[in-house]
Amino acid sequence: MQATRRTTVRGPTFIRLLARLADVDAPQSSQSLPDHLSGWLNWTQAIALSTALDGRLPEPDDEAPAFEDGPAAECARLREALAETIANARELVPSAQREPAQVPPVEGWVPPPPDYAPYRQRYLTLQRAMQGTTGRLRGELRDLLGRASEDMARLAELDAVMELALSPREQRLLGTVPGLLETHFERLRRAHAGEGSPDAPATATHDAWLDIFRKDMQSVLLAELDVRFQPVEGLLAALRAR
Repeated sequence: MQATRRTTVRGPTFIRLLARLADVDAPQSSQSLPDHLSGWLNWTQAIALSTALDGRLPEPDDEAPAFEDGPAAECARLREALAETIANARELVPSAQREPAQVPPVEGWVPPPPDYAPYRQRYLTLQRAMQGTTGRLRGELRDLLGRASEDMARLAELDAVMELALSPREQRLLGTVPGLLETHFERLRRAHAGEGSPDAPATATHDAWLDIFRKDMQSVLLAELDVRFQPVEGLLAALRAR
C-alpha cells in the first residue's frame, strides 16, 4: 500500500505547530484575504470598515509629540513578562527540575494517572493574560496614532474596527487550542503506555511522555504569543514610520 503524502502546512509557526500536534492536513486556502473578509464581516461591520477607510476623521493634534522609544519599550517589556510567565509555569516545569516528593511513597504505591485538567486551566489563564495585555496595548497605540496625522488616525480607526469585528472569531478559534492539546496529551499517553520495561519505575515512562507534552504546550503558547502581538507590532511600525 502506498503511503499517503501529507500536505506541507504553510503559514505562521503557530499554525504549523497545531497541524503537527493534531496530526491533520491543513491545505492552503484557495480564497484571497478579501474573499475571507467578505464572509467574516456582517453588513454593519462592513459599513464601519467603509467609514474608517473613507470617512472624515478628527483633525490631528498639531502638538502631538514625536515618536519616542517609550511605547516600544513598554510593549517589549510586557511581551517579555508574558514569555517568562509561560517559561516558568509550574505545570510546564520539566521532571528533572521538579522538587522531589517530601514524603516518600509507601511500598507498592503507584502514582495516579496524569490529569489534563491543570494544563487546560493554565492554558486558559495564560490566554486571558495575553488577550488583556495585547488589547490594552493596541488601544494605547491607537491613541498615539490618532494624534499624529490624518493618515495615522485613519489607520488607528481601521485597526479599531477590525479588532471589534474579528476578535470574536479570533477568540472562538483560539478557544479550540486547549482541546487540540488535550487530544495530543491523550495520544502521547496511549503511545507511551506500554513502552516502559516491567522493572522500570512507574514514574519513568510517566515523566518521559509528560515532558514531551509540556515542551509542546510551551511551544504552542509562545507561538500564540507571537500571533497575538502581530497587531501591536504593526501599530508600532506605523508609529516609527510617521
